[in-house]
Amino acid sequence: MFFNYFKIAFRQLKKNRLFSFTNIAGLSIGVASCLLILLFIAYELSFDRWIPRIDQIVRPHAEINFGGNEDAYPFVGSIVGPDAAAQLPEIEAWARVRTYGGYLVKVDQTDQQNALERRVMSVDNSFLNLFSLNLLAGDPGSALNEPNTLVISKTTAEKYFNSVDAALGKSLLLDNKKVWKVNGVYADIPPTTHFQADLLLSLAGNEEIKQESPLWATSNNFYTYFLLRDGVDYDSFKEKFLKLSRDKISITSSQLLGMSLEEFEATGQYARMDLDKVADIHLYSKFGSELTPGGNIRYIYIFGAIALFILLIACINFMNLTTAKSAQRSMEIGVRKVMGSTKQNLVTQFLSESFLMSFIAVVIAVLIAFLALPSFNELTARHIGMPWEKPLFWISLIAGILVTGFLAGSYPAIVLARFDPIRALKGQKSKAVSRINLRSVLVVFQFMIAIVLIVGSIMIYRQLNYIQHKDLGFNKEQVLIINNTYALGDQVQSFKNRVLSQPSVSSATVSSYLPVPSSYSNSTYSKSREFRQDQSINMQEWRVDYDYAKTLDLKMDEGRFFDQKFPTDSFGVVINEAAAKILNYPEPLGQKIYGITGQLSHQPQPEDFTEYTIIGVVKDFNWQSLHDKIGALSMFLEPSQGLVSIRYQADDSKALLTAIENIWKEMAPTQPFSYRFMDESFSRMYEAEQRIGKIALIFAFLAILVSCLGLFGLTHFVTELRRKEIGIRKVLGATTESIVQMLNREFIVLVLIAMVIATPIAWYAMNRWLSDFAYRVNISWWIFALAGLIALGIALLTVSFQSLKAALANPVNSIKSE
Repeated sequence: MFFNYFKIAFRQLKKNRLFSFTNIAGLSIGVASCLLILLFIAYELSFDRWIPRIDQIVRPHAEINFGGNEDAYPFVGSIVGPDAAAQLPEIEAWARVRTYGGYLVKVDQTDQQNALERRVMSVDNSFLNLFSLNLLAGDPGSALNEPNTLVISKTTAEKYFNSVDAALGKSLLLDNKKVWKVNGVYADIPPTTHFQADLLLSLAGNEEIKQESPLWATSNNFYTYFLLRDGVDYDSFKEKFLKLSRDKISITSSQLLGMSLEEFEATGQYARMDLDKVADIHLYSKFGSELTPGGNIRYIYIFGAIALFILLIACINFMNLTTAKSAQRSMEIGVRKVMGSTKQNLVTQFLSESFLMSFIAVVIAVLIAFLALPSFNELTARHIGMPWEKPLFWISLIAGILVTGFLAGSYPAIVLARFDPIRALKGQKSKAVSRINLRSVLVVFQFMIAIVLIVGSIMIYRQLNYIQHKDLGFNKEQVLIINNTYALGDQVQSFKNRVLSQPSVSSATVSSYLPVPSSYSNSTYSKSREFRQDQSINMQEWRVDYDYAKTLDLKMDEGRFFDQKFPTDSFGVVINEAAAKILNYPEPLGQKIYGITGQLSHQPQPEDFTEYTIIGVVKDFNWQSLHDKIGALSMFLEPSQGLVSIRYQADDSKALLTAIENIWKEMAPTQPFSYRFMDESFSRMYEAEQRIGKIALIFAFLAILVSCLGLFGLTHFVTELRRKEIGIRKVLGATTESIVQMLNREFIVLVLIAMVIATPIAWYAMNRWLSDFAYRVNISWWIFALAGLIALGIALLTVSFQSLKAALANPVNSIKSE
């Protein structure tokens, strides 16, 4: 019996090719889009889930509002890990991570050229077992117990030593200074991990840890992880940890500020810690300084909704087309009922057709998704694969066929099964067919979703365009950045001077601190030689040279920048307007600020401070992402060898690059030459938003395409139903234009209704998205009008094709056929 149902269903598909093509094409695009998005969501949700005890690993973070600066960091002081473990028995193990940027690496005692390794972390030995890294060689219990030892990834071992076994016991020279012994090789860390590292250096003997203050909340540089014992309740442990951290910070407040924590908090400031579940870091972290760029749970919800909506649009097409086509099958249904078919038989027959189309559509959709996956991976910057080997994937596909088939076919099946056989055999329309209310609602729903996606795409594009063209307070155009110039050693200044001799170079600066992306170095300064909460300012501390302002085209608000004519500038400081507002000096020029020498382990005495004179106030510039407001910033004159930034005037940068590379190779033949352009670095700060904009645009296009496929088919069947009416109207003198207007009017009204409904939804969604930016565009009324006009224009083109075809048809044929 079931075989017969599917045989009849196949004949129907073959008989009605336009109907079948429209339905299957719409469903295929909808299911393929849904599948790609669901694969992306599954990938994002899988982060860190490969770690066996991930739900028992937590990480403390610091939140500080002090000296006019409010901030939060995913790292804490080096003392927090061992202190907490000693006092909280719930902690089974702990580990710290410190990052110092990239390293120049080569095999020791060889003449090979250095390679730049960017993914490097310094860790405690316990890190290996805490995160269950798979050591292919070496002892995970002791590999990093000794100073100047490291473990490397399998890929890195093969890169430098050709094999895993050959790497063990060998040595690598880092930054041409220190030799590190390879004590282990671990399997490459899965890409679905919130950290990535090709080299893990031992923290044993780390000088920073030795010199750091034993007080909590005075220095925050170490990502710290706790592995909780089996059976420990997270909420109970969190409560105990927060109490411990508050007690420790109270000691810090008392010793450094001479006041209780309660008194400190009464001033509106605070210093505190909190806990994060490591499993939540990738999607829920709000910190900009994570070990790797994270995802965003909000985008998971948005993409999940888009996937559902596109699938619904495809299913709505099926419902609309099937019910619209029902008039052509009314005679068939009448005959079936007269011959004894029950309502259940008819429902089963029509559901069989729906399931068959759903099966074909899903097969085509899987093929489309497979072919589109490489491009989708490039777009999303992910490494998503088709999970052919996972039973859940196949179960999901089967479930998708059943759900899509039932969702798309249940309503039409019930409607068709209710046809009155007497009216059907007489050739009269069923009342169910005449009712267009639900069909109209479904069309409105389709275009409402499409308009919301169009508005989203326009707004994302406008915000990104605003970011690219906003006056940042510095000039990012035609600035070339040479990376890792510390490899030149004491030749950095000579390199700068030789670069300046190039005719197209107007200025150059040596500094490790640039606003693309912003460099992070926070310090506390005081307005007097005492450490008091009401005298302190917490601000960025950048070390620059004389040509920094000229090269970045910074504008002075008051005073001057560093100048070689003034030897006292070595104890001068240039602050930005934001810092000047916090300091609140009536005349900031010539005023003093005091920096603390050494670590904060006790109440600073007057002799612990170094005096600096404010020589200039630079106009505020966006040294942070436009997600954040401009914070307090200070610049000091001090050699720094990390980067050389070059402002040039050449239209062709290739010749300049070649000349600079030749200078580099002459001065450092074994060091890799690496460069970037400042404007490109700036753009990369907003890669996530750019990707979201492209994805939204693509799926907006697909949503409209699927909607138009359905509208095309629906218009075809509506004009078929009204063919006799159109013929009579033409015989009575109706013009082609009036007939087209008559047929289009209903659909135009539906799109206009969709636009009215979509406007508040789109406004709310985009307002929420823009709230993440401190600097943002306004949501203008014309954006909604433009989105509506785009949807209306596309709908008119789709509908008018069928309407015009019907209006131009010979009325004699239409009337005769009836």
